[in-house]
Order: sequence, then C-alpha cells, then structure tokens
Amino acid sequence: MSHSLRTLLRDNGLSIVLVTLFAVFFVGQVITGRIEHNKQQAREGLPQVSYSEHLQSGDFLEATMENWESEFLQMACYVLLTAFLYQRGSAESKDPDEVEVTPSSRHSWWYENSLALALVGLFIMSFALHAIGGSRAYNEEELARGIDARLSPFDYLVTSRFWFESFQNWQSEFLSVWVMIVLSIFLRQKGSPESKSVDSPHRQTGTE
Repeated sequence: MSHSLRTLLRDNGLSIVLVTLFAVFFVGQVITGRIEHNKQQAREGLPQVSYSEHLQSGDFLEATMENWESEFLQMACYVLLTAFLYQRGSAESKDPDEVEVTPSSRHSWWYENSLALALVGLFIMSFALHAIGGSRAYNEEELARGIDARLSPFDYLVTSRFWFESFQNWQSEFLSVWVMIVLSIFLRQKGSPESKSVDSPHRQTGTE
C-alpha cells in the first residue's frame, strides 16, 4: 500500500467506515424489504415484484424517507440548539461560564449558517419524499383491495398515519440525543472526541 493511500485511509477513515456501513445496511434493507414485499404480494394473490419494482414502490420510499427525515431533523436541531443552549458537565455542550467572543467575520450569513441550512434542507427533502412515498404506498394498498384511491401527497400529509410514522421516529431521535448528552456528563470513552477526558470531573463541560 502506497504512502498516499495509507494517508488517505487514515485521514478519512471515519467517513469511509460510516458510508460503508450505510451501504451494507441499505443493501440489507433492499433485500429483506423485497422479501417482505413479496410475502405481502403472495398473501394478496398478486405477482411477485422485482428489485426494480420494489425500489420504485411506495412502501420502500416511505420506509426509507421517514427514517432519513427523523435523522436530519435530529441533527439540524442538535446543531442549532447547541449554538445557544447549554448542559453543564456534558461533553456535547459549550461551557456556560465561558464568555464567548464572536469575532467579526468576512463570511456571508449563508456560509456562517451553512451546516444547519444544509441539514434543514435535507430534512425538508426527506419530509416531502416521505409524503410522496406514503401516499403511493396507501394507493397501492387500496388498489390491491380493488379501490382506486388516488390519494395525493398533500392529502396524505394531513392523515394521522403520516404523523404517526413521523412522531414514532422523531421521539426516538431526541431521546437518543438527550441520553448521549446526559451520559457524557458521568461516563467516559477513552480516545473518543465525544467524551471528556477520563480524569475530568463530572461538572466540567466540553471536551479536552
């Protein structure tokens, strides 16, 4: 292995591993999702679907986007809230006693807030695709029963089913962030930038 390749892998190891895990689990979702889809098709006396048909189905789009939507909402809120709010002792918070001096910036407002804006944009995109996928899935289910429903994404957006799908994911995302913030006050993970130093007192805020 060349020095440049080793350096590339060292410098980008975290991103490489995370995107690899994403790809592995996404493929697993596609494979197992098609199996479940075809089980449902068989129960309803309908023909089996190919991978291409499964990927274009409302079930797949809805299931994928409702999860992405909650993840991007979680990260957008986390970035924004940690800019203004504090949790004393947490490795995930700024120190509430530390006076923060904001230097004058030559950058535009858009660049200064680009991370939060990007995450909010991804959330809105996923939210819209969730509504599109959900309406498509609902129409496919009704068509299998012999009903031509033709529910639009806007109509699906105001159903209890759409909000149940969203809320069940949103609550878990904020629970996991809260748990991480609170546990980082009292617990440690040696070597992780998400943890305070092992010798740091509980009331010390932020990482070192």
